[in-house]
Amino acid sequence: MKDDTAEREQYHPFLFGLESAYRIIEKKTEQERIMPMFRWLLLFILVVPALEIGLLVWAGNIIGPLWVVLLIILTGVIGAWLAKQQGLETINNFRQSMANGQVPQDALLDGACILVGGAVLLTPGFITDAIGFLLLLPPTRLPIKRLIRKLIKRMMDRGTITIYPK
Repeated sequence: MKDDTAEREQYHPFLFGLESAYRIIEKKTEQERIMPMFRWLLLFILVVPALEIGLLVWAGNIIGPLWVVLLIILTGVIGAWLAKQQGLETINNFRQSMANGQVPQDALLDGACILVGGAVLLTPGFITDAIGFLLLLPPTRLPIKRLIRKLIKRMMDRGTITIYPK
């Protein structure tokens, strides 16, 4: 960890007031929390398209470019149909939960997974198609939802995410 003695002396509570020192420290920790996530996102944005291009070229050499294009179109059509079916089912589950006076947290996670899965399936490529189908199919979506819940809980425990009660 880096030495920030100079920064601490610069924003000493007795010179600038405890509240301003707290705000400066809070901003710094917020940036420190966001940066690792931003790095992973940047890596994902750079690496996945490169892998997709390589895989598409490789598949084009193996089965032919026409078949690769047809396969991409087919997975897009199947993905759109599946996203529509799963989306309608999730909307019905959402409405049922609300009608029963329950918070539809499971339906909200399903909806988020279906939305991301459908969007990812519309992008051409085999890796994104695999991710999209994993997010759309209920049996494979279940462990992903568990992981998302665990991540959200961990972020809430750390204070990275704050949920304000009504």
